[in-house]
Amino acid sequence: MDKTHFLLTTAQKTLALLFLSLLCVKAAGSLRVRSAEKTSSNWAWIRGVLYVVIAVLAMMGARGLGTDVSAGLRALASERDVRHTQFSRAYVNALRAVELRPNDPMYWRELSVAKFFLNQYESAVADEPAYRALRAEDVDQEAAMRYSYLHYALGQYSEVFPLTQAVIQYNPGYSLPYIVEGMTYTAQKKYAHAEQQYREALRYDPTLEDAVAGLAHVHYLMGDVGGALEVLDATSKLSFPPEARKHFNDLKVLYAQ
Repeated sequence: MDKTHFLLTTAQKTLALLFLSLLCVKAAGSLRVRSAEKTSSNWAWIRGVLYVVIAVLAMMGARGLGTDVSAGLRALASERDVRHTQFSRAYVNALRAVELRPNDPMYWRELSVAKFFLNQYESAVADEPAYRALRAEDVDQEAAMRYSYLHYALGQYSEVFPLTQAVIQYNPGYSLPYIVEGMTYTAQKKYAHAEQQYREALRYDPTLEDAVAGLAHVHYLMGDVGGALEVLDATSKLSFPPEARKHFNDLKVLYAQ
């Protein structure tokens, strides 16, 4: 959730509510009696009723604004909790935000993040239709990739590709959907397809650890140990962090056995 956007939107709504309330009060106060048959006391009563109506509408608007603010603050708190790895608290805050504003996809998104980190995969996937219905045709790369991984982890492989392909069409140079497709094809034992997707990911970024490891693993599963070691040896020409280097060395030892 964009904190700056939330603050600006809240400020705009508050100012709009104040402006409309003041405008209505001024309009009611400027009304004048145009008929001699109407007494001043009757007209004062009518004006009083108008003021009451304006006050009620203003309170209703303030209540709605208060709900918006409360939901937004809950979502911001959920984001903060995720950053501090307090996932249970993130879940509670995100769930409350959804309860307050169930028609806002932003809050469903925060809830899916919390459930993801809590390994509540089935529950997160169950919420997917609600989120996607609210987003309509808009593509949210991060959410799409999260849901695609959840479907992969649950063995729902046919549900992975519509999500990854939507992201690829939206942003062809984004490597992650190719990696998830490679993982899915590997799980389906479609190794040639998996190899193709891993190589596509590495074409955009040759320093992706998961793509390198995935490609080497596919070669190993196909019985091509030499090919697996060749993929890992090729990483010596590129820059990788020490953790990735150790990972590749461990794989070399495993595959060479």
